[in-house]
Amino acid sequence: MVKLRPWQKEDAADLAQMLNNKNIVANLRDGVPFPYTIKDATEFLEGTAIPKSMCHFCIEVNKQVAGSISIFPKDDVYRKTAEIGYYVAEPYWKRGVATKAIGLISEFAWKHLEVVKLYAEVFEFNKASMRALEKNNYHLESVRKKHVIKNGKFWDDYLWVKFRPGFL
Repeated sequence: MVKLRPWQKEDAADLAQMLNNKNIVANLRDGVPFPYTIKDATEFLEGTAIPKSMCHFCIEVNKQVAGSISIFPKDDVYRKTAEIGYYVAEPYWKRGVATKAIGLISEFAWKHLEVVKLYAEVFEFNKASMRALEKNNYHLESVRKKHVIKNGKFWDDYLWVKFRPGFL
């Protein structure tokens, strides 16, 4: 069973183990250090995730840490939009965990945030993430050609969006 819950200090070791994996970090923005240590995990949990628990959630599968999903409400003229970002620990890949977590964070947004549009940015090589978004009725809004640089190479950035039900 997949559920979202607030991060806890006790999750540091699981978080460090999960993110100390090149296959996961390859799909994340460069702000995530590699190798990823317990110190990195503790700093993230105590400095960001726990104080901002309405934005950062642990993905849990059968009471085990299985990933992370966050929602970032925007401000100013973008104040009715929010970005989602997520990753799933490699042992949980191809099990529908990301798909379920995206559905749960989308429901959370509609219930608790005054946003009308959610979006996710996905590197062109991350087809599994695109499929998980598509299964949650996100649609491809645009492909930004060579918009990101990752590991010294330029990649297309796929922008997936979903509108609040009934908005359009």
